[in-house]
Amino acid sequence: ADGSEDAAGSYYYVYGYDGTNVTDAKATANYTTYGVLYNWTAAMAGEASSTANPSGIQGVCPTGWHLPSDAEWTQLTDYLGGESVAGDKLKETGTTHWLSPNTGATNETGFTALPGGYRSYHGTFYNIGYSGYWWSATEGNADSAWLRGVYFDRSNVSRGDYNKELGFSVRCVRD
Repeated sequence: ADGSEDAAGSYYYVYGYDGTNVTDAKATANYTTYGVLYNWTAAMAGEASSTANPSGIQGVCPTGWHLPSDAEWTQLTDYLGGESVAGDKLKETGTTHWLSPNTGATNETGFTALPGGYRSYHGTFYNIGYSGYWWSATEGNADSAWLRGVYFDRSNVSRGDYNKELGFSVRCVRD
């Protein structure tokens, strides 16, 4: 229920796992399929917000990769025809992971967006199968940061600034 925490307040979660043993968390099916949910502090790994394109923020990404800024996400969705249709082009096709109908999914980009859900303030996990959310490296304000989301029943990509305490996925971009 507590996830993991370091002195900076970084939290890491695996959807549906309520313990603190990393080995056990990594042995779950949700870890294998969806990976880790991070609060924004963890995603950023101690780095400051960036509005640059590219962001220049490695965060939790491996060497040679970075956490995209809000501007990079916007560039991607614009390139794909705008927020109203970009979700279709990013989502994994079919209903192996997404709930039906997985509206319009083509995955023509190869992004293979999966519906990993999120973790709430109160420790509850929500929306696996329904939606996927990815942090950006850009703050909205002192308490929030920008992210993108896609949904099983919509073609769009949403943009919003959400509380940094929530647990969402990340998507790393090659430098």
